[in-house]
Amino acid sequence: MEDPLTAAFRRGDAEAVREVYDRWSPLVHTLALRALGNAGDAEDLTQHVFVEAWRTRAKFDPERGALPAWIVGITRHAVADALTRRTRQREGVRTLAADALTSPAPDRDTADAVVRTVVVADAIASLGEPQGAIVALAFYEDLTHHQIAARTGIPLGTVKSHIRRSLLRLRERWEVPDAAL
Repeated sequence: MEDPLTAAFRRGDAEAVREVYDRWSPLVHTLALRALGNAGDAEDLTQHVFVEAWRTRAKFDPERGALPAWIVGITRHAVADALTRRTRQREGVRTLAADALTSPAPDRDTADAVVRTVVVADAIASLGEPQGAIVALAFYEDLTHHQIAARTGIPLGTVKSHIRRSLLRLRERWEVPDAAL
C-alpha cells in the first residue's frame, strides 16, 4: 500500500511536494556536495533534482521502490551529468588556455615586456584550473565574461566568480608590503 505522502506527491499536491523537499533535500544536498565539492554547485543540483522529480513524478512507480530511493536515483544521474559537463569544460578550457599561452604577445620587443609577460604567465598558471585558463582568456585574448562563458561552456556567473576570486588572489600575490611608505 502506498503511503499518503507518496500518493499526494504523485498527484501533484503542493504541500506534499514541500514535505518531500523538506525531508530529503538535505540528503540530496549532502550527496551533491560530496560528489561535486562545491556548495554552489550542490545547491544548483539539489534544486535541479527536485524540479526533475516534480516534472517526472508521473513516472514514479511505488511498486519498484520507495520515494527516497527514486529521488536518490535522480540525484545520482544528475551528479554523473554534472561531472561529465565539468570534465568537458575543463578539457575545453585547457585547450583554449594552451593556445592562448603559446600565442606570441604583441609587445615582446623590450626586455621589460618579456619579464612582465613571464611574471604574469607564472601568476596565471599558479591559479590552477579552470581559473588560470579563464583569466588567460581575459588577459591574453581580451575576451569579455560573456565571450569566455560562450567559448568554454562555463556558466556566466561561474566565469565572473572565477575571475573575481582570481583577481583577488593575484592582487594579494603582487601586493608589496609597505608600499604606501
